Order: sequence, then C-alpha cells, then structure tokens
Amino acid sequence: MLFEDNDFDVMSLFVSDPNFGRDNKVLSPMEGFLRGNMFKDEYKPYKNLTYFKLNPTTEKEKDLYKIMALAFAINDLNLYLDLHPENNEMFDLFKKYVIEEKNLKREYEKKYGPLSLTHTTGNKYDWINDPWPWDNKGGSMYV
Repeated sequence: MLFEDNDFDVMSLFVSDPNFGRDNKVLSPMEGFLRGNMFKDEYKPYKNLTYFKLNPTTEKEKDLYKIMALAFAINDLNLYLDLHPENNEMFDLFKKYVIEEKNLKREYEKKYGPLSLTHTTGNKYDWINDPWPWDNKGGSMYV
C-alpha cells in the first residue's frame, strides 16, 4: 500500500517539465503534496522534522497518487491566486495542472471506475462497486 516501504521513486511519477525550475519558489506537484505547500520559501518544518514520503506499490495507487498531488497543487495555487490574481505565470501553471488532472482522472476512471459519485461511467450505476479508491486493503492506511 501507499505507506509500505519499497524502492519506487515517487518523483518519477511526473514527466519532467523543461520550464520547471525557472521560478525556484514553486515546487513540483509531488514535492508540494508531500510537504503540504507548493512554495519553497513557505515550508517551515516543525522542530526539524521532515515529511513522510509515500510509496505507491501498484499501478492503480501510482495513478491515484498523481491525481492527489495535482489536486493539492491546484488547491494551493488557487489560494495563492486569490491573493495575487494578477500573477499570470501562476495562473498559467494553475491552468496546466487543471488540464493534466482532468486527463489523469479520465484515464483513471476508464481503468478503475469512478472517483466520485458524479463520475459514474458507462450505462450502469457502478459507484457502489468495491473497492473504492480510499478503501483500506491489507491493514495499511490507503489515503
């Protein structure tokens, strides 16, 4: 499960962005998700503790992890844009992540079923089908 120790490189979940790093204050969606903040200069670890690195073990978990990281990035950039609506660079990044998340969700739902009640697929009501994305399997914390 996500919290089990393995050799999977979490940062490899995202294709590298050639424009990433120009503005050193914004982290990648994955790094921001793990830290709980998309902005490098805003991250203040408590008593020199670090965040816990999550390690998905299946393709389904990897796909869900990407979606969760992008959803976090979108929400954090939304908060920033509420205070800085004139920042077109951040708005462009926000729009890019929204499109990427939408595409990843569509692919996930084709493979594994709906992520939310409003995204049921096909001609039948399949929301009730197990397992749901947050179901606890094998005794580990899943989300």
